[in-house]
Amino acid sequence: MIFAGLPLSTLLTVLGAAGGLTVLFYILKLRRRPVPVPFSRIWERILRDKEATTWWSRLKRLLSLLIQLALLTLLVSALGDPRVTGALVEGRNVVVIIDGSASMKATDVEPTRLDAAKLEVKKLVEGLSGSDRMLIAQMDAAITPLSTMTGETAELKPALDLVAATDTRADFHRALSFALDSVTGLSKPEIVVVSDGALGDMEDATRGLSLENVSVRFVPIGSGKKNAAITAFSVRRYPLDKSRYEVMIEIQNTNDEPINVELSLLGDGDIVDVTRLALGPKERLARFYKDLAGASRTLEAKLSLGDGKHDDLPADDHAFALMPERRRARVLVVTSGNTYLEAALLLDEYLDVTTVAPSQYPPAGSFDVTIFDAVAPKVAPGSGGTLYLDVPAEGGPVPHGKKIEMFGFDTWDKKSPILRWMSMGDVQVLFGNTLQPEKDDRVVGASAKGSILVAGRRAGRRFVALGFDPRNSDFVLRVAWPLFLLNVINDFIEEDTSYLSSFMTGDVWHIPAPSGAESAQLKRPDGKVITVPVKEGRAVYLGDQAGFYELTAKMEPEPVKSMFAANLISPEESQIEPVKELKVGGTAFGRPEGFKPGVRRELWLYLLIAALLVSVVEWLTYHRRVTV
Repeated sequence: MIFAGLPLSTLLTVLGAAGGLTVLFYILKLRRRPVPVPFSRIWERILRDKEATTWWSRLKRLLSLLIQLALLTLLVSALGDPRVTGALVEGRNVVVIIDGSASMKATDVEPTRLDAAKLEVKKLVEGLSGSDRMLIAQMDAAITPLSTMTGETAELKPALDLVAATDTRADFHRALSFALDSVTGLSKPEIVVVSDGALGDMEDATRGLSLENVSVRFVPIGSGKKNAAITAFSVRRYPLDKSRYEVMIEIQNTNDEPINVELSLLGDGDIVDVTRLALGPKERLARFYKDLAGASRTLEAKLSLGDGKHDDLPADDHAFALMPERRRARVLVVTSGNTYLEAALLLDEYLDVTTVAPSQYPPAGSFDVTIFDAVAPKVAPGSGGTLYLDVPAEGGPVPHGKKIEMFGFDTWDKKSPILRWMSMGDVQVLFGNTLQPEKDDRVVGASAKGSILVAGRRAGRRFVALGFDPRNSDFVLRVAWPLFLLNVINDFIEEDTSYLSSFMTGDVWHIPAPSGAESAQLKRPDGKVITVPVKEGRAVYLGDQAGFYELTAKMEPEPVKSMFAANLISPEESQIEPVKELKVGGTAFGRPEGFKPGVRRELWLYLLIAALLVSVVEWLTYHRRVTV
């Protein structure tokens, strides 16, 4: 028998001091108070009866003292936390890493893999010996410690309730590095990984980490592998008709057998399209949906098996996207008069056009795009992207080359968004100038005599320069003319692709926010509202849930709100076939040993129960006049 709490010497000191005080108080209790009586003969008979029971009375008082000393001994022994020596295992320091990534949401193990993992860890906690200590941490895109390094089950078991799976991939390298740092310098270090094994390449995960003096154990979780996943999802509006849009989606069958799936698109919560697809073993299929309508702001994709049921991992069967707002683009036209230009800009209802003479530039306000018609003043702040028609030799972003006559577009960049849906081969120009682009500029169109359409950046601002006046050609008489103007405007103001495709869970997000705000309120898909910091006009947050978010920044005169979407796009997490063993350098991690439920006997608890029973006995005997 050893004492895991207070040492024996301290217990004896406490017991001696408390026992001495108990005996002293007991002796003081035995002092009789003298009471004068009027006539002593009345008490003679009573005194004779008392003398006959003197020894029995002394015995009863001694029994009362022994009960009180026994009660005190039990209480002091409980402070020492006594344990059976033979039942103890030498103290280990164990870090348990519970996989909380998206694959642990799989339902092949009832109710989920994560619940099965928590049950395994609970067994480890209950099997701790008296001198063992344990730390519990959750692993996903980050590593989160949920307890201290302790041997108290009262702290470890509640920590398990805090474990919750996220929509992120697992960063095993970071988790392993944290675990090694936690056991450095401690006796008998041990790391236990509880996971389905979807942890990436083990050689990469352990690169730069030394496992020589640490025992690493693995508890495998999971049994099934049937899964189909959405691995890519993006949406964009058509530049000329912002009420319509196109969608790109990619799905993958991670099984070794063919499956039938049903893919549904929902716009603003209503079904837009339903498609039934057949996927072969391990097949990845991309689908493009063109010319869709019926959604104004949000778009969702849902995947289910052909029989209407879900596969083993529902987490990757749902994807989200937020379409850009259909706001009016602010366009400034600086011209001395150009009917062809002004008429073409009337074709799009989402353009807010302001026309000024060159002498009136710059006007008040800011603009998304500025069109300079045969002029090139110094570009003022707030002008946005710039389009130069018949760019002048002086002041323009690109200098002239040589004057040319009777030419057209002999070559043009068919992949450029500026010339989307356009064929430039039939355009004929009377006269104009070739352009001399800089090294990083892009030649979008050229004749056999030189470059005539150039795009690039100057001082961080995008520009497009045309080397001739469209009125000196048949360009303005073709459908390509308004298409060209609208394509350039759309390309200047088009939303960033990452915004359209949503954020990816598991990354640190930098969300656009008002630059004057220091913090913002972020409403997550689960409805929880948290405060996130704002740095240089970007709200910073490590996202771990897929769905729609709402960001609110408190500004004057009213708060500024914005929405964005996030998705679980992780082929590694969608490969849910469980791994039965983890190997590093050809050596497999073994299973945990030495965790036996029942070995950890909390004798102090039984001592307290015994003390309670002794107190009950004392109370009964006292009130029944047995010990007094």
